[in-house]
Formats: sequence, C-alpha cells, structure tokens
Amino acid sequence: MRGPQRSHASAVLSEQLLTAAGAVILGKDQELRLAFACLIARGHLLIEDVPGVGKTTLAHLLARLLGLEYARIQFTSDLLPADIVGVSVYDRATESFRFHPGPVFAQLLLADEINRATPKAQSALLEAMEERQVTVEGETRALPEPFFVIATQNPLFQVGTFPLPESQLDRFLMRIRLGYPAAEQEKALLAGEDRRALIERQQPVLSRAQLLTLQRLVEQTHAAPAIIDYVHAILRATRGSERFLHGLSPRAGLGILRAAKAWALLAHRDYVIPEDVQTVLPACVVHRLVASEQGGRLDEESVVSTILEHIALT
Repeated sequence: MRGPQRSHASAVLSEQLLTAAGAVILGKDQELRLAFACLIARGHLLIEDVPGVGKTTLAHLLARLLGLEYARIQFTSDLLPADIVGVSVYDRATESFRFHPGPVFAQLLLADEINRATPKAQSALLEAMEERQVTVEGETRALPEPFFVIATQNPLFQVGTFPLPESQLDRFLMRIRLGYPAAEQEKALLAGEDRRALIERQQPVLSRAQLLTLQRLVEQTHAAPAIIDYVHAILRATRGSERFLHGLSPRAGLGILRAAKAWALLAHRDYVIPEDVQTVLPACVVHRLVASEQGGRLDEESVVSTILEHIALT
C-alpha cells in the first residue's frame, strides 16, 4: 500500500477508535482527538481538571482500545521513586540481588493525581518521559515500545498539591482539560451504564503494530519550509513578548510540529497546513509558559491570540 493510501487506511482506523472512545466519554470529541494525536505523535499527555470529570476513565479507555499493557500509579505525598521505577531485592536462593520492575515498565502508564506527590517522587518520571529508559542503581533499562505517560493533575488551588516544575511540564507534549459535560451528555451519562462496565466490554481497535505504523506515518507527514518558518515564528513570538517570563524551548517547537503532523494525519492528509498548527497550539504551549509580572493570567485563548498577533506584526 502506497503512502497516501496507507495514510488514509490508518486514518480510517483512527476514526474507528475515536468513535468507540466517544461512545464512552460523551461530548468530548475534540479532547479525545487531541489526546490520540498526542499519543501517535509519541508525546505524553497531561490532563488537568477537577476530580470526577473522567480523567482516569479516559486513560483506561485508551489503553483498552489500543490493546496496551496498562499500569496505574496513585500519586500520594508518601510515594517514593522506588514505588515507580522498581527496586532490587536480595534473593537468598541465588545469593544475589534481583530487580523487580516498577509500574513504569508498562506501555501506557497513568500517573494519577501526579501533583499530589512530592517533587522527589515526581522526578522519577523525568528520565522515563524524555529518554524512554530508567536508571536504577547504576544500570539503565529500556522501557517498552510504545511508552506513553498520561498524567492527571488536580487544580493547584486544591489542598495537598505540589506544583509540577517547569522541567517536567515541558516533557508533556500536550495539556488538555475535559471540563463538565454539556447538559444532554450529562443526562445520558446519569441514565446510562457504568463507564467501568462499558470499558471492560471494549475490544482493541488498533493493534500494537498498527499503532507503531501510525507513529511512523506521523514522522513521515510532510511539513513544508513555510510551516517550519511558521512554527519558528511562534517560538520567537513567545521569546519577544513581555507577557511571558521566558519563551518556548526548541523542544516545544519540535513538539508543536509533531502534534501538527499527527493532527494532519487524523484529517486524512500527509502534509501539514497552518490550521493544523493553530489547532494544536493551545494544548502544546500554555502549560509551558509562565506569566511575567505584567502578563496576567494565562489562558488558552489569550495566549494564542498574543502569539498570533505578535507574528502578524513582525
């Protein structure tokens, strides 16, 4: 199967997955599409919202529909790095230490309420998310392929939260919010079957091989020089604006481009257009930016308008 045909076939499979996900997570089609685009772009996803709106359900559902090995870590204030990466235990039979892998060695890891843990525990994921490996007691061990982290985060105004440092936030390709469902969807949710039972009945829509193929197709999606210039202009706009304490990093620029390619693929195209960049931009940049003293509150709409206005003036 040739390039465009292969891209189209993969996009059809992706639509089947998104349709199945939309039957469980009601009224959140845009958020589901962003989450899946993040995963096929080889990124990690941060979901920030109040408790009870479906953050954990979304992670479990994606693992089920993708047929991936799934592990969940409940982050708490007493969590230790060894609880995440694993620990070596002395084996009397062999008279040696044997490594017991932690939950980080899953293909899809849910870091639930990640900002309830201390920075020491949070930092255990830094190497895993960036290098896709962990180093324990001087030995480096590769993580499975694919490897995704979906982290949920409670709003910072809630009791018992520890803000994620900028270095860790920068490792999340996207941050999304689910929000409360619309009235009709919420009524359907209340009248319908328990979401956990629905998830248990779901069958994988994509195989691991098909998922890896999608990831390769994202890498092969064409971004013209004008698109590269556009993404670069976005980076420079954040660095030149007095509203932000510091601008976006080169890693953020690479992430925006990967996310735009994934969005293009889901739109049945093998090339990126400016609208793809603009669509993924809010999810890719807001969590990476810090407001200056005169910057005010950063929200998705105002940040994107600030960036695009700056580009238009240059």
